[in-house]
Amino acid sequence: MPRALLLLLLPAAALAFPDGAPIDVCVKARRNQPHHGQARPRVDAPPYSVTASADTYSPGDKISVVITSLDGTPFRGFFMQARDAASDEWLGAFEAAENINLLPECSSITHADNKDKLQATLIWTAPAQGMGNVYFTGAVVQQYDTFWADLVAEVARAVRQ
Repeated sequence: MPRALLLLLLPAAALAFPDGAPIDVCVKARRNQPHHGQARPRVDAPPYSVTASADTYSPGDKISVVITSLDGTPFRGFFMQARDAASDEWLGAFEAAENINLLPECSSITHADNKDKLQATLIWTAPAQGMGNVYFTGAVVQQYDTFWADLVAEVARAVRQ
């Protein structure tokens, strides 16, 4: 490949998926992993936390899922999905919000811009029928080739005094 062409392609690779994960991420073999060329997920502890307000639901319940920088390191993207804890099937729906793209086909949500973020609050709504346990899993992207995958939200528990 000529060097000039390679240099022209590099900026395009760096800007890929600025408006979030494509719908086919829901059915890719590497679940919860961005498909960013040859880049693979980091295996060290992420500088981000993912916290859910609950892990049980009743019809129509709303659960918040918050992605937060632990040390001021911004992130540029995310992909989160809700799954039934018993069947591992997609479950419920996230609510639309500013700078968010929904992937309702697989109960998922992703970023809508690649601007630096220190926090993102996502609201999930339980299905109209049924009750049970849910978990939230996905990925947080610091940069195109720096991301953590298969993160599972911790559930915020009230501290008893």
